[in-house]
Amino acid sequence: MIATTAATAASSAPKPTTASASGAPAGDHFALPFGAVRLRFGAGSLDTLDEVAAHHGRRALIVTDPGVIAAGHVDRAAERLRLAGLEVTIYDGVRENPTELEVLGGLDVARAHEVDLLVAVGGGSSMDCAKGINFLLAGGGSMEDYWGDGRALGTLLPSVGVPTTAGTGSEAQRFALISRNSDHRKMACGDEQARFRDVLLDPDLLTTVPRLTAAHAGIDAVSHAIESLVTTRGNRASRLYSREAWRLLERSLEAYLDDPARDDEEGVAARGDVALGSHLGGAAIEASMLGAAHACANPLTARFDIVHGAAVGLMLPHVVRFNAAEPAVAGRYAEIVPSGPETLARRLSELLAAAGLPATLEEHGVDRATLDDLAADAAEQWTGQHNPRPVDAASLRGLYNDAFSV
Repeated sequence: MIATTAATAASSAPKPTTASASGAPAGDHFALPFGAVRLRFGAGSLDTLDEVAAHHGRRALIVTDPGVIAAGHVDRAAERLRLAGLEVTIYDGVRENPTELEVLGGLDVARAHEVDLLVAVGGGSSMDCAKGINFLLAGGGSMEDYWGDGRALGTLLPSVGVPTTAGTGSEAQRFALISRNSDHRKMACGDEQARFRDVLLDPDLLTTVPRLTAAHAGIDAVSHAIESLVTTRGNRASRLYSREAWRLLERSLEAYLDDPARDDEEGVAARGDVALGSHLGGAAIEASMLGAAHACANPLTARFDIVHGAAVGLMLPHVVRFNAAEPAVAGRYAEIVPSGPETLARRLSELLAAAGLPATLEEHGVDRATLDDLAADAAEQWTGQHNPRPVDAASLRGLYNDAFSV
């Protein structure tokens, strides 16, 4: 079944001396883009790409990677685009944790073919790379010029996101994470224009994901649900997404990872849950941002080349315990695990084990002597600014120490 949804939540500020009809405090108000502009969810959604693309352009660039091409998804996407009368060019230079180099490679192809539509087919790296290409096509310069929010120059091209993994939720976000060539530091480059006009969320595409890739992506999605639930930027709307993302992922991630291609009723349901759960977690980030687990994970990727999902997954239980020292934060965690933060932390460790990923820094080959340097790097990460319990180099050093060995 394919469902099309679009929603924008916004409310004006109520008078400070009154309470809302729901009993919420008068100051509890927000305005935010709420999820993808247009989302098509369900098995076979990819086959509607021709309907979607026909409204956007005449010359499409598919941004992808060689693995997605080998799986056959790009051929299907290109066929649908051609059915809509579009010329199709394929850029397959995307790599994991895309850098400025991959973006510039795609930019050259886009300019050479004078494209007017971008279609990202792949995991979060393809989504981010397509957004990066879009920034540079419209405004020129380098990716560092767009580091921050609301930095777009000119008018960005329409774009369509077709995720083939359940992890980053990048298809639901306005930010592109692009690593700087000089030091591999991740630059979050965002703008409302960078959002995909349409997202095709097709659980059938998850059947071809290599098991280890699915594990890394799934744990990353879990981390988004947990961190977005408690950040200082969150609100009632974003936490609805966070809670539902956790519910779907917690109940189905293990079943999905047991056999991503399983075609019985349980397997189909599990794929749908992780696909939608990942998307909702990404949508929650749009309003809530992230926290200390991501601040700790990024230096691990930059310095030791630990895959992001593995890095954030092993840090997350320790961050939950750290944050739960604040009673209000412990109460947020209790919204999804009533028995308490320690039970949640143990469940996160169980999911990491089910994914087959290392539980300690030592298992990843991290040298204990580097923990001070890692903590200094983590203290500079933008995500840590939104952690519900303030962090600095000393407290982040403590988190790394907790995660070093069993």
